[in-house]
Amino acid sequence: MAKKDYYEILDISKDATDADIKKAYRKLAKKYHPDLNQGNKEEAEQKFKEVNEAYEVLSDPEKRSRYDRFGHSGVDEQTGGFDGFGDIFDDIFDIFGGGFSTSSRKKPGPRKGPDIRYDLNLEFKEAVFGVEKEIQIRKIENCSTCNGSGVKPGSSKSTCSQCNGTGEVRYAQNTPFGQFVRVSTCDACNGTGKIIKDKCTTCNGTGKIRKSNKVKVKVPAGVDNGSIISLKGEGHAGERGGPPGDLYIYIRVKPHEFFRREGNNIYCDIPISFTQAALGAEIEVPTLEETVKYHIPAGTQTGTQFKLKNKGVPNVRGYGKGDFYFKVEVKVPKKLNERQKELLKEFAKESGEYLKDEKKGLFDKFKDAFN
Repeated sequence: MAKKDYYEILDISKDATDADIKKAYRKLAKKYHPDLNQGNKEEAEQKFKEVNEAYEVLSDPEKRSRYDRFGHSGVDEQTGGFDGFGDIFDDIFDIFGGGFSTSSRKKPGPRKGPDIRYDLNLEFKEAVFGVEKEIQIRKIENCSTCNGSGVKPGSSKSTCSQCNGTGEVRYAQNTPFGQFVRVSTCDACNGTGKIIKDKCTTCNGTGKIRKSNKVKVKVPAGVDNGSIISLKGEGHAGERGGPPGDLYIYIRVKPHEFFRREGNNIYCDIPISFTQAALGAEIEVPTLEETVKYHIPAGTQTGTQFKLKNKGVPNVRGYGKGDFYFKVEVKVPKKLNERQKELLKEFAKESGEYLKDEKKGLFDKFKDAFN
C-alpha cells in the first residue's frame, strides 16, 4: 500500500513554516493519542504513528529537503534514503578529472539538539487550579570548561593533516577508462577538518556533558490528561553551534475519589435521605472551591441531576469555566428501630400500600408472590 503524503497527513501546505508544522503536529498528536481517544483504539494508534512519522521527517530540514525532492524513497530507512547518492554522483563526474571538486560539497552545519519528553503526574485539584512544579531532568549540555569545543583550556585545535582541513579524503584509482575518484568523510577528524590533541579533561574531548538540572514548570489551570506544556530551549544541546532542543511535558492527572471530570464539566453523586427527597430540603454540595447550599424540591426521585453553572473547571486558555453537575441518590436505611418501623407502616397504610406479614415462612412468601 502506497504511503500517504506527509503534508496531507499533517494537513499543511508544502510551504509551511517550522512553527506551522509543530502546531499541526501537537493538534493531531493530542487528537489521535491512544490514551485519550475514546473511539477506535486501533485506528487511533495507526493515525498516531502516521502523524509521528510525518513530523519526524518534516521537522528535520535535511530530511524534509530530501522528501521534497525524492518523495518517500528519499527518507526510507530501509533503502538508506539518498544520503549516499552525493558520493556516487561525485564519483561519476570525477572520472577523467572532470565534475565537481570536493570543496563544492556542502559541509554539515549547525543542528538543533534533540527534544526531551517528561511525564508529569498531577493531583486532580492541581490540574484544575494550576500549580508550579519543580522537576528534575537529565540532559546533555555544552561543557562549561571548554565551552563545548572539546579542547583543553589554553590549547587549540589543529588542522587535520589527513584531509588538510577539508573534512574529506579522495581515493583515486586508475582504470582502463581513466582515473576513478571516490570522496568520503575523513575518519581522522570525523569530517570536522580539525584535530584535538589536548582534550578537555572534563568532557574527554566530546564538548558535551550530561547534567541533572532542576526546572520550574508553571502548570496553567484547567490542564487535563494528555495536555502538553513546551519549554523552548530546555532540551539537549545542539550540534556544531546549533540551538538546544525543547522540553515537552506530558500531563497525567490522577483520578479523584469523589469528582469525575468530562472536559471542563465536573460530575458527582450526592446521597440524600428518603425524608429529604420526599419533603424537599436544603442540602450542602461540596464543589471544587467551596460548599454550596442548594434546595432540592419535594418529591425528588433518586438519580435526578442538578446543575451549578460556572462551578466546573477553568478553561486552560482562560475563557470561562465549565459547569458542576450533581446527581442525588436516595439512601434507604438498613437498620430501623421499632418506632421507625411503626411509623413507616402507618405511612404505607396511608399511601394505600399493602405490607405482607413479615413473620410468614419462606413457603408462604413464595405463595404470596405467585398469587
